[in-house]
Amino acid sequence: MSWIHSVLFLFLVFRWCIAGESSSPEVTDDGAPMEISEREALYSTIQGFLGDSWNGSDLYPDPCGWTPIQGVSCDLYDDLWYVTELTLGLVHENSLACAASLEIKPQLFKLKHLKSLSFVKCFTSSLTISKEDWISLGSNLESLEFRSNPGLIGELPETFGSLTNLKSLVVLENGFNGKLPTSLCNLSSLKRFVLAGNLFTGTIPDCFNGFKDLLILDLSRNSFSGTLPSTIGEMVSLLKLDLSNNQLEGKLPQGISFLKNLTLLDVRNNRISGGFSQNVEKIRSLTDLVLSGNPMDIDDMMGIKWENMGSLVVLDLSKMGLRGDIPYGLTKLKRLRFLGLNDNELTGTVPSKELETLPCLGALYIHGNNLTGELRFSTKFYEKMGTRFKASKNPNLCQYDIVSESRSYVPPLGLKPCSKMKKTEGGLVILQTLRNLKKEESSSSMSLMVTRRVLSNGLTWDLLLELSLIVLLI
Repeated sequence: MSWIHSVLFLFLVFRWCIAGESSSPEVTDDGAPMEISEREALYSTIQGFLGDSWNGSDLYPDPCGWTPIQGVSCDLYDDLWYVTELTLGLVHENSLACAASLEIKPQLFKLKHLKSLSFVKCFTSSLTISKEDWISLGSNLESLEFRSNPGLIGELPETFGSLTNLKSLVVLENGFNGKLPTSLCNLSSLKRFVLAGNLFTGTIPDCFNGFKDLLILDLSRNSFSGTLPSTIGEMVSLLKLDLSNNQLEGKLPQGISFLKNLTLLDVRNNRISGGFSQNVEKIRSLTDLVLSGNPMDIDDMMGIKWENMGSLVVLDLSKMGLRGDIPYGLTKLKRLRFLGLNDNELTGTVPSKELETLPCLGALYIHGNNLTGELRFSTKFYEKMGTRFKASKNPNLCQYDIVSESRSYVPPLGLKPCSKMKKTEGGLVILQTLRNLKKEESSSSMSLMVTRRVLSNGLTWDLLLELSLIVLLI
């Protein structure tokens, strides 16, 4: 009977092996541990972007092994390879270039372990992304990027809001337009949120109270309008906030002062009119502050105590209609490298010596104002600055005479030497004196009171004055 038991045992083992094979996924027959359906989905997805002539099975029989595809990364799950990262487009010289006519095939959404998906310089012809199928990637996708795809048009799909595991959403320099879907408010796990360089319109959704981990928010170069969301101050981890080149208006929300980790605030070229002195000054972590091109409330801006913002490296206050003297607190910013005060209505003298002592300053722009007096910067300062210093278009500002034999010294463009400025002023005094004398002329006698203006060549001007008076009296 022992042999009967042995036969029965072998029969059960055989049946168990057959059952095990039938329940496991079908793998490639060339020895590569990759599920066939996964590989076919990958080939079909790439073929949709490269064209039907692309044959993945011949060119890359083992896409996760010994014949890897540029832009494709894989990882093991249950001892089988699955695609985890897919980048389509010209990222590197050997990347797979997208065809002029392409399509997003449904097989893309069958890559069930996909964590990162990027499209770079792919879509050149007009295409609207379908909102279907994205939900199937929601459980794993952590990074989604569309970079430099001018052919991508229409609104962002609402179903992007179902990708709740996203850590990074980058939609940069495409043709997307319309209002943002409110479903994006569901993406509270984001660390990077970039929608720059598109054609988005409408207001910015006021739903940032849940974005506690967000580090970068870049909505620049669109057509967003309205006021800034009140919840923007609840993104407590935020490092960089770029809202430049939109049509935003009103005042900065008070909550922005709570962004204690913020290093960059760029709101240039909007219509923001206030809220700076009460809020910006409190963000001591700021290194880059760009406010140019906004119609600011003058009292609000000039009330900022700049000396309290010692971390500033870049400060751009150009084209804001600023009036009054150059704030003295700016001369206390020891880390400052760039200072833009150009194209305002600033008056008074330039604190040359104090600005020159700033050890890191490498660019200074004060042109296009109503500054007066003499610039007293040294030749060493001008040699260091080069073309990164501009003070032209200040009619009553001059440069004191510098004698330098250094070949690297280039006098600032658009500024007259103070000696020539004084000569011009002297000529104006003479002309005015002559006009006054002509008005007071009488047939009997005249008493002349002329105040001589002493210049570097005073004798010449005195002689000219005397000759002019003689001509007038004759």
